[in-house]
Amino acid sequence: MENNKEQNNLGEAHVPAQYLGSEMNAVEKIELVSEAEAVYFFSVVKERLLDVNRWTKFAGGGMSDFFLTDNAGNLVQRTATGGDHIRIDIPGPGTQTGGGYDWVTIEEIKLQVLDDAEVLSMTARPSANPTTSSEDTAHFLTDQATSTFQVKRIGRVIYAEEHGRNELPNTDTGIPLDNIRNTFVGWGAKIGFSYPQWKALVKGLLNKDYPA
Repeated sequence: MENNKEQNNLGEAHVPAQYLGSEMNAVEKIELVSEAEAVYFFSVVKERLLDVNRWTKFAGGGMSDFFLTDNAGNLVQRTATGGDHIRIDIPGPGTQTGGGYDWVTIEEIKLQVLDDAEVLSMTARPSANPTTSSEDTAHFLTDQATSTFQVKRIGRVIYAEEHGRNELPNTDTGIPLDNIRNTFVGWGAKIGFSYPQWKALVKGLLNKDYPA
């Protein structure tokens, strides 16, 4: 019974608590024919989650573009690790603070394994632009917000999820035009405009027809 409880709450502790602003949850799941098939495909799904440079393709394109960088903002072609940044190109005007982009830092990547279940979580937080000396948050949300991207397998079922927490528009950058832009983009996210993007991504992570 205790193991079942652990499975039901698998990865829950990896998601920061919600205490202000808005939250968002996008969840998809698939059930495989056998556990052996699920174990194999989950290894593919985990690689996809960490392959940030292919997120736009997994999501089907048409929304934001994601680029993995190191902690100095240099583009890299590899899987993500803690301390990396993600440079996000949102359709429409960017900010002066972010050099035309929105930036997040990957705070931590966690793996939890049980007898017949496992979860991989990656939590990102709005950050400063690592290519400049500015310490101002270069994102349309404040640095109190987080996005936790999570994939998990429980037996034959595989889940892909995005959990946004504490989402507040970043309107105190010191640059009036940036504040106006962040207000509109943050307002759009608050009323759900960002949900289709994350829903498309988590669905794409589980797409068995997409090349591994």
